Amino acid sequence: MINEVNQKQKEFYENKNKNSVTKIWSYFRNGLLNRIRQNIGVQDEIYQLHKEWLGDLSNKKVLDLGCYEGNSLSYYLASNSAKYIGVDLSEKGIDILNQKFKSLPNAHGVSADFLSSEFKEENFDVIYAYGVLHHFQKTNEIIEKLKEKLSPGGEIISYDPLQTSLPVKFIRNIYRPFQSDRDWEWPFTKKVYYKYKEAFNIQERRAILGKTKWFFLLNLMPVTGNYKKSKVKNMHKEDWEQSAISDKYMFGCMHLTMLMQKRIED
Repeated sequence: MINEVNQKQKEFYENKNKNSVTKIWSYFRNGLLNRIRQNIGVQDEIYQLHKEWLGDLSNKKVLDLGCYEGNSLSYYLASNSAKYIGVDLSEKGIDILNQKFKSLPNAHGVSADFLSSEFKEENFDVIYAYGVLHHFQKTNEIIEKLKEKLSPGGEIISYDPLQTSLPVKFIRNIYRPFQSDRDWEWPFTKKVYYKYKEAFNIQERRAILGKTKWFFLLNLMPVTGNYKKSKVKNMHKEDWEQSAISDKYMFGCMHLTMLMQKRIED
């Protein structure tokens, strides 16, 4: 049976039940981030990295976790894997997903609560979790479920917001009391990151919007567009490279993507 929080989450995404404050927050946040992404091509870079991490899927069973009606790589996953299953709380989203993939005999979607016993599929070689893991408040619970569903040596590709940069944490804390989706929005803290690091082998990681998040300040300066574009690309390059090797640098960023592997002994 679906719990109360998940029922609210399902209704929120199916009906887009955002209050006025959340709509304003989304407009400015997404507007700013999208401008940065367009200037430096960061979103395409992330998807390309995920494809590299996925490798050859022809013999792999793939779970697309929290996929709704499909994310940017859902069709790629479904058309290249031996078996693809998309799971989401929303019947509406899954119905649309199944219509999209009706020509792919190896692919189908399931409307279910991933944490519940009703979702019985297991032994996944890959779990793709784009913008999903931070929806689970109880980190230990989702970690144990991920381990249960993965085959030995199976991998997770995740992408989630961080709440480890002090300016970002400060702004989020001001906004949170008015946030429509606060019951299932839990951006990663340092503690959560280290729980994942303890539970899995983090094979590779990248974070974005560290120095780059201050791009909007360049717009206040009397400099040329070419200078701004060159500067922001250099900022992103530093974020991309340094976040792979430095925890301190990574925690100054806004979003984190990871390639994690289940340990054979688990």
